[in-house]
Amino acid sequence: MMFVASLKKIAQTLVVLFVVSVASFTLLKLAPGDPVELALGSEYSREAHAAMTRTLGLDRPLVEQYVSWAGHFLSGDWGVSYVARTPIFEHVVKESLPVTLTLASTSLGLAILFGVPLGVLAATRRGSGWDAAAGVFVLTGTSFPSFYLGILLIWGLGVRLELFPVMGFVAPWEDFGEAVRHLTLPALTLSAYFMAMIMRVTRANLIEVLEQPYVAAARARGEPRRRVVWVHAMRNVAMPLVTVIGLQLGALLQGTVLTETVFSLPGMGQMIARAVLNREYGIVQAGIMCTACLFVLTNLLVDLAYPFLDPRLRPR
Repeated sequence: MMFVASLKKIAQTLVVLFVVSVASFTLLKLAPGDPVELALGSEYSREAHAAMTRTLGLDRPLVEQYVSWAGHFLSGDWGVSYVARTPIFEHVVKESLPVTLTLASTSLGLAILFGVPLGVLAATRRGSGWDAAAGVFVLTGTSFPSFYLGILLIWGLGVRLELFPVMGFVAPWEDFGEAVRHLTLPALTLSAYFMAMIMRVTRANLIEVLEQPYVAAARARGEPRRRVVWVHAMRNVAMPLVTVIGLQLGALLQGTVLTETVFSLPGMGQMIARAVLNREYGIVQAGIMCTACLFVLTNLLVDLAYPFLDPRLRPR
């Protein structure tokens, strides 16, 4: 039964990706600008324009164009950049996507690493100074603009103290130490909001769970406080926490656009923004589909994780 339920969720995911591909393909076709002019340059003849239009298949019906594009996209043939004259697949998957995934995973890891323990601390010491400080941090983190926080970190830790570089990217698999230095400021900028969000969700749900009878029973048995909180109580906080993390992935990927722009990181966000300005709709389409795949697949993993987090949701 669990296998059948998983197949249904995977089928729903494929339907969502299909709808996203159709919508993005259609909307980009309606966008202003002529890709043939971008490919030919400023000077071209009418015959060259017509020949390029036939070569690109732009004279065919829209449905045929979509089917052709989808087939090439699934096979990895995403076309060639009109500006850089390089394959779009290499530009997106091999150059930009690793930067965005590294930044997003580092930021999310920082948010979970600090947000969950701080939320637990605020919940277990409700009404104390720690709880009040947590409330201030949550309010500040969720309302402070990320791009402005990035500028402040650049000025304070990068320019004034010269502790971290303020731009550029170094892959962790090339030089781990330099990668940490280059990712510290962007990751702190991007993770501040999500750290505050995770902290708030953890605190609110843990306070509710700690008032449940089974927690009182665990305390009555004389179990250590740490085990009561981290084993019995946090087990029931895990599901809403995982849900929030999955739903916030879209905002995390959206935040990479501003963060990569502020810190000059050659990731997906900066790539899409530059492609929109240059009207390279092939790159925009590839970026949209990669972002949609990341978001939808993450939510699929969240859905598949529910039965493991809560046995009551397992099919009988």
